[in-house]
Amino acid sequence: MEILKQFDLTGRTALITGSSAGIGLALAMGLASAGARIVLNGRDTGKLDRAADHVRAAGAHVVTSCFDVTNGQAVNAAVAAIEADHGPIDILINNAGMQRRAPLHEFEEAHWHELMKTNLDSVFLVGKAVALHMIARGHGKIINICSVQSELGRPGIAPYMASKGAVKMLTKGMAIDWGPKGLQVNGIGPGYFRTELNQALVDNA
Repeated sequence: MEILKQFDLTGRTALITGSSAGIGLALAMGLASAGARIVLNGRDTGKLDRAADHVRAAGAHVVTSCFDVTNGQAVNAAVAAIEADHGPIDILINNAGMQRRAPLHEFEEAHWHELMKTNLDSVFLVGKAVALHMIARGHGKIINICSVQSELGRPGIAPYMASKGAVKMLTKGMAIDWGPKGLQVNGIGPGYFRTELNQALVDNA
């Protein structure tokens, strides 16, 4: 179909964080179907390998990069290695995220920091590391996965809402700072999908 040619990503390399399962893996499959070379990311090598086999079975070119998106040094090293071994990262999807459910007055401080590091800090760390290479080339595409909770409230997930609201505004800041340098930065706010992250919500339905 003629319309699909507008979405042809042949020859482009896409890094998707948190892509060993769920929305991240689905996004990887979608980009692969458009012709992109895929770099899957996660912290569990076993899950990453299984995800890579799934994408590869669809005929796509896929590699894995196992690193912690909340560790700045690990992020910088991994991004440099991907660029050196597999070529420029043309597309970044910041998808890594987590959820913890509890009333705010019962929410533990350690869990707050863990959630913010995963959902918010990772977007800054990976976004900056990749953007530095994109800026040098004068082009690149970054998509941050926000949430319907960037706009709406729900009981028991106030920290998650705070993190995703911040991702929305960070996305705007990235677009403002990096747009003049040739980068496109957008956010997507998906609703609820039946994924591992949302299983507790499904069980409580």
